[in-house]
Amino acid sequence: MSERPLRVLVVDDEPLGRQRIEDLLRHERGVEVVGTAGNGIAAVEAIRSLHPDLVFLDVQMPRMNGLDVVRAIGADEMPATIFVTAHNEHALEAFELAALDYLVKPFDDERFEQSFRRARRHALVKDSSDLRKRLLAVLEAPSTIQESSAAPADASQHLERIAVESRGKVRFVQVGDIDYVVADGPYVELYAGERRHVVRQSMQSIEDRLDPAKFMRVHRSAIVRLDAIDVLHKGAGGDYEIQLKSGTRLRVSRSRREELERRLGG
Repeated sequence: MSERPLRVLVVDDEPLGRQRIEDLLRHERGVEVVGTAGNGIAAVEAIRSLHPDLVFLDVQMPRMNGLDVVRAIGADEMPATIFVTAHNEHALEAFELAALDYLVKPFDDERFEQSFRRARRHALVKDSSDLRKRLLAVLEAPSTIQESSAAPADASQHLERIAVESRGKVRFVQVGDIDYVVADGPYVELYAGERRHVVRQSMQSIEDRLDPAKFMRVHRSAIVRLDAIDVLHKGAGGDYEIQLKSGTRLRVSRSRREELERRLGG
C-alpha cells in the first residue's frame, strides 16, 4: 500500500509568489497542495482546518506576518515549515541559528529542491519537540527579524538591496546601483551598470519597496532611477523617451509624462 501524499499549504500575499511555489511542487512526487492563502489570517484558518504536513510561509505580509501566524497557531501545533523571506543577511541569522529551512526571494529551482527535501524528511519524522524548539528560537530572535517582517511603512524601510539567488548562492544588488528595472513576463530585470539580474517578482512588488523619492515608474513595464536620467526626448505625436547616462533609452507613457517632467524640474 502506497504512502499518502505529503499535504502542503502555500502562504504568500503575492499571487506570483504562490504560483511560483505551486509550479515547483508539481514536479515533486507524492505531493498534494491542499490549499493556498494570501494573508496571515487566512493562513491560520487553513492550518487549523486543513492540517497540512508542510507549510511554505511568507514572512513579510501586511497586518499579520508569518511570525504572527506561528504565534497564533502555537509552536507546538505548527506543521513543518519553510519560511519564505526577503530578509537581509543579518535577519537571516535567526533562521540559520535555529536550523530552520528558509528560502530567500527570489530563489532558483536548485535552492527550492534542497530546502524541500530537508523539510519533507522533517515532516515524515514528525519530531514536534524538535520543531517547537526551532520555532521558539526564531520567535525569540533579536528585533531585526521582527521589524523586517512587517510591510514597509516609511522611508527607513525602503529596500537598500535586493537578494538575487542563482545556483544556490544569494547575492545582494545594491539598490543605489540600479539604473532601471523592466518587466519580462513573470520576471523583472534589474540593470545595474553593465550587469543584468533576473528575479521572479512583479513590477508592483518592486515598485512598492523602492524609495519613491529616487525611483519612478515611467511606463507599465519600466521603473527608472531618477538621477540616472540624462535627457528627456519629446517625439512627434506626443511620444516621449528618456535617455539614461548609460545611453539606454526607455519609453515614457503619456499618463506619466507630466509627473516625470515635474520631478525632473522641466
